[in-house]
Amino acid sequence: MGGCAGSRRRLLDSEEEETAPEPRPPRSDHKGALWKNVMGFWLLGLCNNFSYVVMLSAAHDILSHQRASGNQSHVDPDPPPTAHNSSSRFDCNSVSTAAVLLADILPTLIIKLLAPLGLHLLPYRSGWDGRKKGRWDLKWGWGRAVGGGWEVGRAGELQQWKLTFLCPAYLLPLSPRVLVSGICAAGSFILVAFSHSVGTSLCGVVLASISSGVGEVTFLSLTAFYPRAVISWWSSGTGGAGLMGALSYLGLTQAGLSPQHTLLSMLGIPALMLASYFFLLTSPEPQDPGGEEEAETSARQPLIDSETPESKPDSSSNLSLQERWTVFKGLLWYIIPLVLVYFAEYFINQGLFELLFFRNTSLNHAQQYRWYQMLYQAGVFVSRSSLRCCRIRFTWVLALLQCLNLAFLLVDVWFSFLPSIYLVFLIILYEGLLGGAAYVNTFHNIALETSDQHREFAMAAACISDTLGISLSGLLALPLHDFLCDLS
Repeated sequence: MGGCAGSRRRLLDSEEEETAPEPRPPRSDHKGALWKNVMGFWLLGLCNNFSYVVMLSAAHDILSHQRASGNQSHVDPDPPPTAHNSSSRFDCNSVSTAAVLLADILPTLIIKLLAPLGLHLLPYRSGWDGRKKGRWDLKWGWGRAVGGGWEVGRAGELQQWKLTFLCPAYLLPLSPRVLVSGICAAGSFILVAFSHSVGTSLCGVVLASISSGVGEVTFLSLTAFYPRAVISWWSSGTGGAGLMGALSYLGLTQAGLSPQHTLLSMLGIPALMLASYFFLLTSPEPQDPGGEEEAETSARQPLIDSETPESKPDSSSNLSLQERWTVFKGLLWYIIPLVLVYFAEYFINQGLFELLFFRNTSLNHAQQYRWYQMLYQAGVFVSRSSLRCCRIRFTWVLALLQCLNLAFLLVDVWFSFLPSIYLVFLIILYEGLLGGAAYVNTFHNIALETSDQHREFAMAAACISDTLGISLSGLLALPLHDFLCDLS
């Protein structure tokens, strides 16, 4: 067929002819594929975390009912406080913003807990064999179909009928994982936008969490089949999601657009994620032994002692439970510091941001909260994009510094000794820098020190770290909010 890549292939006379190695593409093709892949992973990181970030940025609006319930097209610049505890020394919502955090993170936690055990059973691309670019095999009786233009013939003494065709990248089959992620992201924006109750809005936040969780374990595991450079681009994209998500929500609402219309304007993000995955990423190819891969080999220190000679992975589905447990124990050196970093920073974000309210500024409470979220995400974006400039091996130092941040701001909430909101702005920016650096360096170190056979599983297992820390912070921030807001 004229629309597929290449014309009809000749009838295969034997199985040997079918499996003959294809000519190696020119080096320029490799470079072009690399750029497509790194840009693809950057966009996937951006789109995957976007709905998650927007829901956290909108948390104060969701809980205080400052969204336009009558489909009005603007936000009151100085909305009247509703459902607040007026007897408290703090300007509190009746429900902590940690409730939105829990709705935004607990489904992700469940997904990440189950992912290392069973998500590999769902393919990245339905029928994609992960080895031949633009080709896949579909069982059809005794025969099989293999990628674009149609031709039928016989092969072997059993006279099996074969349907053979080559397809370009844009005809790659659909992935159930990515489709679920995209549909849930779009559903979250729509449900929260048209909701008139906190409960319905939280259901929309849950959809955003499912989207982010399925996407993260899918795309991080998928990096095992690509050059390690894609990890830093993925991390940068997730940081970009934080900055662009928080900034877009802040900017559009500050400009007078209602939160409802702001959320509906973001429906193009899930479509961009699907387009990046199906049209931009190329199928993995064998990596060159030289270059960055070779340079990093000398720095590699295996996480487990019994490593075998490396080979590029097809999948980690053949690992036994004992092997998975052994790899997981080796990851604890990186998992524990990342859990602490994310526990401290999200305890600040969803437990203390709401209580760090300055009455002597031109910004009302909701606007201050949005600025806190935006500055935090700006710090995350800068540090997640810094891997080429600065690499940190001992991530426990970042965990210690983040815990000191938490202690300092908790003391300020109690004693209110900081004289200006701009000092809080600087501390929050610094908080984001620490969190982003911990994330990108953790996954870079794991990719560097894990064998190719174990890398896909290691990435899926380690991505539970941030989610576990965030979940713990949300669970503790709820009673803290109630305790502080009950103080008269």
